Amino acid sequence: MNLNTNKTINSFRSVSRFTVIAVYVLILVGGIVRSTGSGMGCPDWPKCFGSIIPPTHVDQLPANYQEIYLEKRITKNERFVASLSKFGFEETAREIAEDKSILIEEEFNATKTWIEYLNRLLGVVIGFLIILTVWKSIPLWKVDRLIPILAFVSLILVLFIGWIGSIVVSTNLLSWIITVHMILALLLVAILIIANHRSYRFTKSKGINRDVPNKVEQILYIGLLLVFIQVVLGTQVREQIDQISTDLGNMLRGEWVERVGLNFLIHRSFSLLLLGVHLLYFFWAFKYTLRRSQINLWSQLLIGLILLEIATGMGMAYCSIPAFLQPLHLIFGSLIIGVQVILILQLREQKQYRLNTTRI
Repeated sequence: MNLNTNKTINSFRSVSRFTVIAVYVLILVGGIVRSTGSGMGCPDWPKCFGSIIPPTHVDQLPANYQEIYLEKRITKNERFVASLSKFGFEETAREIAEDKSILIEEEFNATKTWIEYLNRLLGVVIGFLIILTVWKSIPLWKVDRLIPILAFVSLILVLFIGWIGSIVVSTNLLSWIITVHMILALLLVAILIIANHRSYRFTKSKGINRDVPNKVEQILYIGLLLVFIQVVLGTQVREQIDQISTDLGNMLRGEWVERVGLNFLIHRSFSLLLLGVHLLYFFWAFKYTLRRSQINLWSQLLIGLILLEIATGMGMAYCSIPAFLQPLHLIFGSLIIGVQVILILQLREQKQYRLNTTRI
């Protein structure tokens, strides 16, 4: 491989890695937005109160600003409902059309407005980073066509995520749309990680001299599925918490978990299953991989993140859901999925290398 190709690969590798980190920062900031109740800090999208730079005081807004932005959201929701009906989602469209909570317009709060505004600015930065990732991937078409394809898919996905974000605002933080928004963000991370990982195939040393049984990879796939299910369960619990907090006027936090009921019990119990599966994976990974190998080190990080995820979950359950733990719980769960994807890619690569060596 010539020097120019090496420089091209290294450049793509650096940009794509930084983009993955930036997306995780955005997920963390999104958690802060939600834990502070700032999701409707800007009642319109993509601007904030009709401006590129939002106001700092209510006096900068028209006296009837709530009616103005409510009307804009209603108009956008009508188009969204019509689109859902057109594609056969009549029941969902009807539920949105009849949801009276969407018609509630929040009063201006400068702190919440600027928290949401900074979240959007970071989203714009992510967009430019992904465009740069696509640009850096184009020269790699000749060596690995899948890399630019994945980069382009990530660009399409981030545009779709941005549109979903606008629907989140227009529907006044409709719970299931927030869940879709989160799942798409995790899918974006996975795609970027895969593209970045493939860029190491040309230069990474293959000094692997131990066989890892297929069962190690297989149980990791099971773990990934369980974590995804747990994330969905967690979003359902969070949706109920949001509704309960609204009903109680954001007071009596000690009663929120008790009022969730069965969904919380399932979410809590499911974490024990998740922990058991990953402890088994960790035991096998420790047994069959070299000490200080990449797989071994990433496996240690994985089990550490799972323990932190469970610890923050327990902290929220037994300490009246402290606001600062909510974004931490979210980011740990997101990081777990990213590390699982990395480990699966490494295990598959190791298996492929072993098969190629055997043929030789």
